[in-house]
Amino acid sequence: MTRVLKLCRLVPMLLGLPVISCATDAPGSPGTNVGPDPDSAAQDLVLTQIAGGLQRPVHLTAPDGDDRLFIVEKIGRVRIVEQGLLLPTPFLDLTGSVSGGNEQGLLSLAFHPNFASNGQIFVDYTDAGGTTRVERYELTADPNVADPTSGQLLLLIPQPFSHHNGGHILFGPDGMLYVASGDGGTAGAAQDRTTRLGSVLRIDVDSGSPFAIPPDNPFVGHGTFLPEIWLWGVRNPWRIAFDRTSGDLYVADVGQSRWEEVTVVGPGDGGANLGWNVVEAGDCVGNAVCDPTEFTLPQIAYDHGDGCSITGGHVYRGGIEELRGVYFYSDYCGGWLRSFRLAGGQATEHAQWDVASAGNVTSFGEDGAGELYVLTENAVFRIDEVSP
Repeated sequence: MTRVLKLCRLVPMLLGLPVISCATDAPGSPGTNVGPDPDSAAQDLVLTQIAGGLQRPVHLTAPDGDDRLFIVEKIGRVRIVEQGLLLPTPFLDLTGSVSGGNEQGLLSLAFHPNFASNGQIFVDYTDAGGTTRVERYELTADPNVADPTSGQLLLLIPQPFSHHNGGHILFGPDGMLYVASGDGGTAGAAQDRTTRLGSVLRIDVDSGSPFAIPPDNPFVGHGTFLPEIWLWGVRNPWRIAFDRTSGDLYVADVGQSRWEEVTVVGPGDGGANLGWNVVEAGDCVGNAVCDPTEFTLPQIAYDHGDGCSITGGHVYRGGIEELRGVYFYSDYCGGWLRSFRLAGGQATEHAQWDVASAGNVTSFGEDGAGELYVLTENAVFRIDEVSP
């Protein structure tokens, strides 16, 4: 099954941040359709269905150079697509361990950079009590099956509530494991550096027991601040992604009553405060008086006339030349597919691709060759270029 995507270019501004909208798809939204610009990206794309019949897929990944796809189902399973077929036996089955709340479950999977030699995988899930667990597992003799009894606990993050759990883990270009943690439904936690909530953590899984703190983390030696914190001031990051080429970290943060946002943080910008719960996309939260310039503000934001919950994606580094360097993202309610290109620290070449028929976008994925995938409630699609 394929679905054709058409490009429209949108560049309105609000609060000094780009607010992206397509008037034909989002009536009443603050944006203005300024027409197509076919020179900014491939003029036509398709969504090619890769797998269907899944149960709430929320993440897709693969080791570099591996032609398999590993799909995380929120109910607690990791499924494999190999040579175009969804294998019947799960790669990892943790259904007896995960909690089943709407924002809970098995939320992501990461392969060790040396997976080909050490067979180590890492998962982030909420357990039966609602606590976030980051664990390490190992392969069995079968390369398509991980050993569910090999789990080793790395991190525990108690969750005050069953929402805003974050849940994305991935390895950075530096070989460190990054853990995106939401505020757990307790907004003030994001400005509290004595808790793991409301932060992006950075740990070394190859040293220490069960991990070590990288010595260049920003709060090492800063008294009561947790040394594993890399970034702070996030509400519910869904999702985060590294650009394979630049090393920039893209953080898509789900907003509260008005704004959804994407902030790009450079490799040397550890310690950045993204502002929640003092500011949201440059606005002071509630009736508070604040100075937004004290925080690292997002490159793009859109309001809730245009969606309800941002779904962060990836910077495309696959085989479509025109799209290399373009960051794709979506919204669970909006159902659209949008993109921008980072240039000089600013978001440029804003585009919306018409994917109204794709349904609710739950997540994105990147395979071992840098191609991108769009995940919906029960299916996975690859972003492809239309054949001539």
